[in-house]
Amino acid sequence: MTTEQAHWIFTIYPTLVLLADLTIRIGLSIRVIMRKRPHGVTLAWLIVILVVPFLGALIYLFVGENRISEKRIARSRQSQDYYQYWLNSLRNRSPVNWDDMVDTCLPLHNQAEQLIGIPALAGNQLQLIETPDEILDAIAEDIRKARTTCHLQFYIWQEGGKVTEIENALVDAAARGVTCRVLVDSIGSQDFLKSDRKKELLAAGIKIREALPAGIIKALFARIDIRNHRKIAVIDGEIAYTGSQNMVDPRYFKKESGVGQWVDVMVRITGPVVESLAGTFTSDWYLESDDQYVQFLQQGDTFENLRQLFDVHVVEKTGETAVQLVPSGPGLVPEAIHSLLLTTIYSARDELVLTTPYFVPDEPLLTALKSAAQRGVHVTLIVPKKNDSRMVHYASQAHYVELAKSGVRIMLFNDGLLHSKTITVDREFSLFGSVNLDMRSFWLNFEATLFIYDRVFADKIRTIQAQYMDRSEEVELDEIERRPVINRFKENIALLIGPLL
Repeated sequence: MTTEQAHWIFTIYPTLVLLADLTIRIGLSIRVIMRKRPHGVTLAWLIVILVVPFLGALIYLFVGENRISEKRIARSRQSQDYYQYWLNSLRNRSPVNWDDMVDTCLPLHNQAEQLIGIPALAGNQLQLIETPDEILDAIAEDIRKARTTCHLQFYIWQEGGKVTEIENALVDAAARGVTCRVLVDSIGSQDFLKSDRKKELLAAGIKIREALPAGIIKALFARIDIRNHRKIAVIDGEIAYTGSQNMVDPRYFKKESGVGQWVDVMVRITGPVVESLAGTFTSDWYLESDDQYVQFLQQGDTFENLRQLFDVHVVEKTGETAVQLVPSGPGLVPEAIHSLLLTTIYSARDELVLTTPYFVPDEPLLTALKSAAQRGVHVTLIVPKKNDSRMVHYASQAHYVELAKSGVRIMLFNDGLLHSKTITVDREFSLFGSVNLDMRSFWLNFEATLFIYDRVFADKIRTIQAQYMDRSEEVELDEIERRPVINRFKENIALLIGPLL
């Protein structure tokens, strides 16, 4: 090796690498700052980019921005006129009488309709189902009775146990001419999508689609951790299910995680709001599908033919409950569910009870909870004592002291991983669905939440929440203040990246 070659190798090349690294860090830091995201998210990404050479930049390029594939964006735009036409048709479908409700309900409804476009619909009947066996048995039974369509959409689909019974019910339904469609998330259901069981179901005539396909190549063009987290089942366009339960049997699901069985709750719905859930499934299916629905759009066929194809039709009143579906996600109004949750918390006057498996709030949500407690609202937060995410566990604990000092009662559920996502406000109305109280649900996941404006149903959810409290232990302020320094250090580390969890 000559002296000149050595000079290049030991002096020039390291300098070029250093300059490249510096340029990347500065360039991406400016990009992060200019995107004007919540300051916690901005700060967390700046730490990742500036502290971790090259790898931090690579991580940001893959998952730092809510990039949706061009194909999905094009389809979304293509279907927008049809979707808007359908939304407009809902407005006079089954109007709600707000005179009989507490005065905080109408403003919340108006905000949700302004953001999403879907109004509350009166005349629904809701049945809470509290155990996994009852949930899966009820869905299977309705599939067995299906006459026209079975539409199932879940974040996680894992075969085994009661899920096998549902799969068999779908096979039987398809055999008698029922159109069966299954939409599952690419990452949440990756094992199922690679399984022989999926091939068997396809062979039986069941249509299966992968939501938001993920992979190394796709990561170059779209953010791969944007997920479809919804849990929806619609049978014959007349019966619907939604809530927190994935298509799994808890006895067979994540047994190695050491947190016990997952605890969920679902609701069976009949009445006009089923049309909203059916329309949301149809929209999600279209964004992932190349089948006949796409052909209809391309051929300019009528909206009524689309409704008929996917069994989206007017449903008669079956009860008295007013329900508003709020589908949310990183689309046209990415801040919708976050804004509505803040309004919900600030509307509480006497009592606010929240259950969530993943509690990683941003500053506005944390401030809202503390402010509610400080003004005299009895605020109770119920979370699992053991969590399947160690990082989320520590990030949650980092907030306990300031919440407890403000008067928030924190209950740690001891009997498994509490996976229910519920909110009750003053025993007057409730929120129920798939949204966690974390940044992922607020900004990255496609979710479905029911805003239920009904005292009787709110009291039913409040009863379930009370049962959760009976199986929980309360966090004592003096106890968490005495926790070891090493635990506080772990919490603070988790807190730094909490906005990215």
